[in-house]
Parts: sequence; C-alpha cells; structure tokens
Amino acid sequence: MRSSFGGFALFRFGVAPRPRSRDHRGIYRKVVTILFCDVVGSTELGESVDPEAFQALLARYFERMEGIVGSHEGSVEKFIGDAVMAVFGVPLVHEDDAFRACRAAVEMRAAFPELGVRGRIGVNTGEVVTGTEERLAAGDAVNVAARLEQAAEPDEILIGETTRELVRGAVESEPVGSFELKGKREPVAAHRLVSVREVPERSHESPFVGREREVGLIHGAWQRALADERCELVTIVGEAGLGKSRLVAESLLAIDARIVRGRCLPYGQGITYWPVVEVVKQLDALPSDPAAAAAIGSLLGEANTGASAEEIAWAFRKLLEENAPLVVVLDDIQWGEQTFLDLVEGVALLSSTAPLLLVCMARPELLTQRADWPVALRLEPLPTEAADELISSLPSELRERIAHAAGGNPLFLTEMLAMAGETEDVDVPPTLRALLAARLDQLDPPDRTVLECGAVEGELFHRGAVRALAPEETQITPRLAALTRKDLIRPDRAQLTGDDGFRFRHLLIRDAAYEALPKSTRVELHRRFAEWLAERGADLIELDEILGYHFERACAYAAELGRPEESANLAARAVARLRAAGERAAGRGDAGAAVKLLERAGNLIPRDDPAQREVRVELASALIERGELREAQSNFAAVVDEAQTAGEEVVEWRARVGLVEAELWLSEQEIATSGKLVREAIPVLERHGDDLGLARAWFIVGLTSFWQGNSGDEAFARGLTCARRARSGRDEAQILNWLLISSWFGPTPAREALARCQNVLEQGSSRQVEAMARVEQGALLALSARFDEARQSWNEGVSMLEELGLPIFVAGSSQERFDIERLAGDLPAAEAVLREACEVLQKRGEKGFLSPRAACLGLCLALQERPADAEPFLELALEVMPNDGVDVLNVVHMARAVTLLWQSSLGEAEEHARRAVAAIADWDMPKAKGDSLVLLGDVLNAAGRTDEAIAAYAEALALYEQKENLVGAGRVSESLALLQAETTM
Repeated sequence: MRSSFGGFALFRFGVAPRPRSRDHRGIYRKVVTILFCDVVGSTELGESVDPEAFQALLARYFERMEGIVGSHEGSVEKFIGDAVMAVFGVPLVHEDDAFRACRAAVEMRAAFPELGVRGRIGVNTGEVVTGTEERLAAGDAVNVAARLEQAAEPDEILIGETTRELVRGAVESEPVGSFELKGKREPVAAHRLVSVREVPERSHESPFVGREREVGLIHGAWQRALADERCELVTIVGEAGLGKSRLVAESLLAIDARIVRGRCLPYGQGITYWPVVEVVKQLDALPSDPAAAAAIGSLLGEANTGASAEEIAWAFRKLLEENAPLVVVLDDIQWGEQTFLDLVEGVALLSSTAPLLLVCMARPELLTQRADWPVALRLEPLPTEAADELISSLPSELRERIAHAAGGNPLFLTEMLAMAGETEDVDVPPTLRALLAARLDQLDPPDRTVLECGAVEGELFHRGAVRALAPEETQITPRLAALTRKDLIRPDRAQLTGDDGFRFRHLLIRDAAYEALPKSTRVELHRRFAEWLAERGADLIELDEILGYHFERACAYAAELGRPEESANLAARAVARLRAAGERAAGRGDAGAAVKLLERAGNLIPRDDPAQREVRVELASALIERGELREAQSNFAAVVDEAQTAGEEVVEWRARVGLVEAELWLSEQEIATSGKLVREAIPVLERHGDDLGLARAWFIVGLTSFWQGNSGDEAFARGLTCARRARSGRDEAQILNWLLISSWFGPTPAREALARCQNVLEQGSSRQVEAMARVEQGALLALSARFDEARQSWNEGVSMLEELGLPIFVAGSSQERFDIERLAGDLPAAEAVLREACEVLQKRGEKGFLSPRAACLGLCLALQERPADAEPFLELALEVMPNDGVDVLNVVHMARAVTLLWQSSLGEAEEHARRAVAAIADWDMPKAKGDSLVLLGDVLNAAGRTDEAIAAYAEALALYEQKENLVGAGRVSESLALLQAETTM
C-alpha cells in the first residue's frame, strides 16, 4: 500500500534528505514539532490491576510509543510519569517534521486499544533552543503542546495552529475553538486531528512561465528515444521549489505515450525498491521471461524465493522494454539508495531496441552521493520577467518585496502570493521556513558556520568578514566554494576593495541561516563585524549607517537577554554612528532617511540623558524638511520645556529657534515677530559659541527678511559661515537653497543669478542644493525666453526633490513653474502644477508656502478668465496667510484686478492694481514689482489714461531691465512704443 507520506510530499513541498551520520553540536534556534502523549486514568488503572502487571503494561506502552516515534525519525526527549514527550526536528530538522509528528500521533492512538489503555495527545510546532546542556530547552512551544494534551479528550489528538498550517491538505482536521491555557495571555486555537490521508499531487493553479527551453529539451530526448529505439535518461536537478515536478508535468502533456511514476522516500522500511514497486504496480504486468517474472514476484512479496539486486535490476529492465514505448518518471532520487541508483543507471545504459524515456528529478544533494551522475538539466530560478508575471496581480511595492525575497523560486513566489491574498503583512509562510531550515540542517557544521557568518553581514557579504567572524575556520574559501556548488550563495561584486563578495541565492536563505543563530551568538557576531568593518570599510559612503545598524542589533539582543551593562555600551556606540549617519542624510537632503536614523538613535538613549534632547532637536529639524510640521512643532515645544527644566541652555535655544521655524511654516507666527524672537536667541548662542544654533538662527533672520521684501543675503551669509564651522551639511544646504531662491526672486540680475546656480552645480553640492539650483535656473532661463531649457531644468530639479522625499520643497517649486509658463504663455500647464502643490500643502497642514501658492493659482485662473474658479483659492490664500503676508496681498489684488479688467470694471480694477503695487512698494523685488506695474499700466491704458499708463510701463521696464527680464522687458517695450506712437499721431 502506498505510504500517505509520499502523497503529502508531492502535494506540499517534498521532504528532507535522509539524515547523514553526523551530530549537530552547535546551539541553534529551531522550529520543531513537539508531541505529548499521556495515559488517561492511569491512577485508577494502577489501583485495579496487579502492580507487576501494571508495570509490564507501562513498559509495553513506553516501548511501543518510543518505537512509533523512532519510525518517523523523531526522538523521545523524556518520560514524565506515564506521559511521553517526543520531538521532531532534533537533532536534524526535516521540512515535514509536523507531518511526521501527526502520523506518529495517529499511529499511537491506533495502538492504545491493543495495549489496553486510553490516551490523549497534543501536538504543537514552535521555536526552541537546542544544543544546550539540556537536550531540549523548555519554551512556549513545549508548554503549549503539553497544555493541548491536557485539554484533549480521551483518544483525542489536538494540534496547534502552526502545526495545522504546516500539514494543511495532508490531514483531516476539525476546529475545536480556542482554549484558555495556563500561562498564556491569549486563547490558543486548536484543531482535532482526525486522520492523515493520501493527497493528490500539487494542483498547478499558477501560470506555467519561463521554461520554454527546458520543455524543448525533454521533448527532444523523447524524439531521440523514438527515432533510435533506445533509452534516453534526462535528469533534472534543482533546489526545492524551482518547479521540477511542474516542468515535467507540463512537458509530458504533449507526449503521446504511457507514463508511469515512482518516488523515492526519505525514511521508513522497504524504501530501497519503493519507486520500483510503484512502477511495477502501475504497469500491472510481469515480464514474459519466467526467471524475470520470478524476480519481480519476489520484489512484490508474491514469491517464496528471494532475488539478488542484479536479478531485480535485469528483470525490471526487461519489464520496461516489453511495455515500450514508455515514459518513466522518478522523483526525489537524491533519497534513493545506491542499489536503486545503480538499477536506474543500468536501465539507461543497457536497454536496447525499445523507446524509453527515463525522467529523473533530484535536488543538488544527489551530486554529493553520485558526482558522476549524468545531469541533463540544472534548473535555475525563473527569469525576472517570468517571476513578475506570477505575481503581477500584487501592488508594485509588495511585488518588488516578494520578488526580491523569493529570488525567482516559483514555490516561494506562489506561497507568498497566497499569503498576500489573505493579509497585507506578508511574512515567510511556515511551509517555506520548514523547507529552508531542513536544507540548512543538512550542511556540514563548518559550511553552516561560514553561511551563518555571512548572514550576519547581510544578503551581500564578504570573504574577509567571514574570516573575521570565524577565525578558527582555516578553510574559508573552500567552504564558500562548497556553498556555491550547493546553490546557496553565488559570487557577486565586492563592495570592499581587495576582497571577494558573495550574495545569498535569495533573501529567504539568508534569513533562515540568521534566524537559527541563538541571540547570544548574534550579539557577539554583530559586535565583531562592526568592529572589523570600522577598520576595513573606511571608503564606504554609508559606513556610519551600517555600523550603527550592527551595534543596534547587538544592543537589542543583549537587552533581551538581560545584559544591561553590555546593552548600554553597545547602545552608545550605535547612537554615535546613527547620529552621524542621520546628520549626513539630512545634509544631502534625504529627509526620509534622516528621520528614520535619528529616530532610531533617539530610541537608544535614556530619556534623562541630555543627548536624547539634542537628537530630538535634530529629528524635529528633519521632520520640517519632510513636511511633518505638526510633529516637528510638538517635538520642539517638548524639548524647550525639558531643556529649560534641566538647565540646558544651548539645547533650549536651539529648540526655540526650531519652534519658530515650524510655526512660520504653519503661519502661526507673524513674519516680523518670528525674526524678532530669533534675534533674541543669537546673543545666548554666541555666548556659548554654538555655531549650529547660530546657523539656524541667522537662517531664520535671513528668511524673515526675505519674506518682508528685503535682501536676506547678509544674514544668510553669516548663517552659512556658522553652518560650515559646525560642519552641518543640512544647515549649509538649507541656507544655500534660500540664497538660490533669493537669486531668482530678488534684485540679483539674471546673468549673475544664473552664474550662481551654475557655480553650485559645478561645485558638486548636496543633492538637495543641486535640485534647487536646477529649479531656480529654470525660472531664470525663462526670463530670456529659453523656455524648453527652462522646463527641462525645472523638471530635473523637481524630480530630484521628489526622490529625496521633500514634498514641501516640491510644492514650493510650483511658483517657479508658474512664472515659467506665464512668460511662455501656457497657463493650463502652470495651473496643473499649482493645483497639485496646493493639495499637498493643505494635506500636510503647511501654510507658509500654501498661502502664496494658492494666491498664484487664483491669479493663474483669473488670467484664463475664470473668476469663479479663482475666488476660492484667493480666499484660501487670505485665510492662511500671516498678518504681515504682503506678498500674498500683492498677488490677490493682482488677480482681482485682472478679473475686473476683463469685466471692464475699470475703477475697481485700478483700485486693486494700485493696492497690489502698494503692498510691495518697499520691497527690493524688481520682477514682482514690475509685474504689478504692468498690470496697473494695462488698466490705465484701458481707461484711456495714456500718460499714466506710459509712466507705469516705463517704471516696470526699468525694473525688468534691472532684473534682466528680457521677455517682460520686450513685451512692455512694445506696449510703450504703441502708446507713444499714439500720442504723437
């Protein structure tokens, strides 16, 4: 009778190779399955029978239970009274340990009646630590298994949720609800195990993709077998999950021949000829030669005489030849005994005058046993395009994450796809964890040590790192070569000069190797790796971030293990690196990375440590860049209070300056008041010689001066000097950004401003500054009618800002695009950009940029003769502007003047045009003032007041010429010429 185990193996994911004769002496975290079996009513039974008889009964019971457990390659850990505790997965993990435990449980239950007892069984799967002085460290998985056994009824088997997930489809089970188990905070779901069963082959519901060449190879072998009337052997080797069975199934659909199948089993009695017996039974025939028929009969147990291995091989070959043409599929031959492999090779070499195709499937372990075995096809992971096709229904971010983790393995892709259909939080399914853990448990200890050391570094690792982490291992390079042959890793480009790089075949292998390490080992290896890399990786751009991560990991595990002094020491080292990395990220404009790094640093510092408040100030500054203004405001306010209480004057005033900046962007502080508040900070910060605080204070002074229509260049320059002395790339970049914006909006002539932008680009400043230089360069190029270049430069700058995660700056740059398109005459293009900007700014609660951008959108709509559409945005601009936001008033009045001009309400139009001019009369902003005067000239011209119109146009022309606004100057010159011509007629 066919073993139910064989069917399960084919349906779910195959089974692990037969354990080799070696002992796992290391300490590992393993997912194992624990079984508890207890006799029901043993006390009453002991009282009702003779003590010797009772002792004999228990001896038979223990012997039978231990025999059943051992037959499935589990081990009895201990006997507790009349209870048996067994574990499946120690010393070696098998990918089907949960199923083995379930089979054992069913057999144990079946043995109760003949032993004269009643019993109950609990089975649970979970993580334990092995290799300690005790055979199996107690843990939650063990406790739950014991509690399930205690909750079971007589002759009932209860299994835990993870066990059920691992054996789904291979057993019949029924949910029995959740149990309140002693010591568990949450109820534990349980299922009643009814039976184990035969199951069909895996249903191939996913598309078959990316294997056209391989299918052609199998078809070609069959055509040769038919044409030459001989046997063709095709062996397909590949790691579990690559789709060997699916490839064969799809290939054979087009072959018109009888197909029989056999599978090698990993353990059990009678496994040597198990696949041969399966094939013979499917053929349902005997060879015509009496001697051959007798040999086959002995194999089937139908003859009293025995047969040698050579006679069985000869008889089997004759049977196949007589049933040709025939395709014989033999799966999992890596588990085949040498006698069986000799038989298969004999059929392939000695068969004649009969078209036979032998298709064998194996994992790479076959080549460890039989290095000379002919392999026709080594199956590789799916190409990227084919893998993407399998998971094309998923959102792009999740699809990329799964594709990266699965590394082109179809089984991994489809299992994780199935999980994605149930939950958005996709983890590695238990079935895949079991598969990978079993594969790693088959490695020789030195090979596994090398793999684990590589896993500590990450998906990409270096030979030198492995040597540093495993100094006792003298054969690092041969071990890496062996792991490459086993398709666990592959060579890759090294990131460190003078070293060799390697990459895990897929991320799941790396994670499985890492997660098997005990946490105490992880502490040591992360620390040692960080110390090695600190000396070796000075050229790495992200060295601080990498070192911070490894010290952080070591710190976390030390804390979990109750080692506070070690954890505190590691935390300090992690904080230093994470702060440096966060500040560097802020300096290059990567606000998203800066926030994450600084948050991690802050989480490692005790709340009462002054450094914690320093980091929170930096974090809040990065939050402003990222557009999270309310959170930044809250952080700054809290630090002000805490630092004031603690007497930390420098941190307090840094936070006060930051709070002013946040409130400026939220329009919760008048511009003039903000400048005054920040000036109060400057003497305090100067007294302490705090260049970082001074850089930020002078920046706000320059910004408020600029927003009030004056040049902020002097304050910006002082802030820039302080930022450079403080070596703060973030603050240097911020000040340079506003110097560039001032170059566009302020009085600097266009050619000089363009030269400033070009100088920034040539100097190789931070990416954020480079982005702003391109944005402002675009606006400046438009002044001389170079519109294609202007749009290209603006687009490049905004794309860079988007990549850096700076939504406020992206939205702010919409005003430059408005100016480009207003000069180019494409107002709909400007409208689209301004609308998107306003939506972003409103969503984030930002008002500093929102107010003028909403006003610009209102003006843009008014210029398109759409006053009804314009008015809501003009109202929004007035609603959110600070009380002294005269730049917003300027644009709002211009928009309303435009609308009234279209409507021929010239008196009101003139009133609004003059108010627009008056709003910024004291400003040193020639372009904005010129635009306002041109509009006033247009209104006066429409009213027939030619002399006044000429005066307005002439004043605007002078301002345009000062700014070198050639487009504006050209247009106003034409208007002047026409009016002057009219006056002379």
